[in-house]
Amino acid sequence: MTPGQFPFEPDPAAQQQPEENEATDFESRAEPPTTESAPLLFRQFIDPEIVEEPRIPNMGHVGILALLALCGLFGASMAARAALEFHLFGVTTLAQAANEIHYTLGTEAIFYLLTFADSLLIFPLLWHRSFFAGIQWRGRTALVLRGRLVSAAILCFLLALANGVLIPGPTDAPIDRIFRMPGAAWLLFLFGVTAAPFFEELAFRGFLLPAFCTAFDWAAEKMYGVPRQFQDENAHPQWSRPAMGVASVATSVLFALLHGDQTGYAMGPFLLLVCVSLVLSWARLGTRSLAASVLVHASYNFILFSFMFLGTSGFRHLDKM
Repeated sequence: MTPGQFPFEPDPAAQQQPEENEATDFESRAEPPTTESAPLLFRQFIDPEIVEEPRIPNMGHVGILALLALCGLFGASMAARAALEFHLFGVTTLAQAANEIHYTLGTEAIFYLLTFADSLLIFPLLWHRSFFAGIQWRGRTALVLRGRLVSAAILCFLLALANGVLIPGPTDAPIDRIFRMPGAAWLLFLFGVTAAPFFEELAFRGFLLPAFCTAFDWAAEKMYGVPRQFQDENAHPQWSRPAMGVASVATSVLFALLHGDQTGYAMGPFLLLVCVSLVLSWARLGTRSLAASVLVHASYNFILFSFMFLGTSGFRHLDKM
């Protein structure tokens, strides 16, 4: 592994190399190109006045995503009120809806779907490329590296076991009470290995993490004159190692805070969530693939729920959690 190469990254030596007698673009030029004659790709190196194309997603795009999320939240609340009018699942008041798992997960799912649908419409217009290309989905990369990614999920599970022994959380956390709602365990199992990993990774590792990386490098350039490398040889966003480190920590703290209400903001589960998020960020940045962190997240949740299933005799004795 060469310096600067991530452990998940494909070996650059495996990429196709030019033949020894094959003339490169620079060798075949009789004289340096002018600003007018050079292809647009190379003008930025000739004319310093030309501004780099902004990376995506950046902090501005995070702001737009937040606005779309507010619209999705409003739509989900309207759907919940409409369900109350029809007394779905026998619920007639907001207080009852707060303790009914179909309303709890249903409104969250609607919120996710509405925000995602708006994103599919808005961001391709801003990025001039498809939505999944903009967030670097790269599902094939995750498929090729699935063995290593599942191993990373197992590592997260081992961290969870150690955390439970060394810094145990509260015995009656809010998430425990949610599990005890009638029919909640199976719905949470399904939601936790499908929708939740996808949408949470989309927000945190698809938008927030790369935006923080870009913001850090931009600030370093403005304050200290540190030059930025915008893209690597595969046209992937290229960030400095300090940027990726700081951005991973910042994203992980926010990720843990988002889930903190489920565990009463106890220190043990909070630290575990930060550590798990760092692994997810490492997978995302190391592979340049958002699908990779989604796979790690979904696999980790699947392992957690599977052991919970075994420990409670098929979710029949939730008091044993």
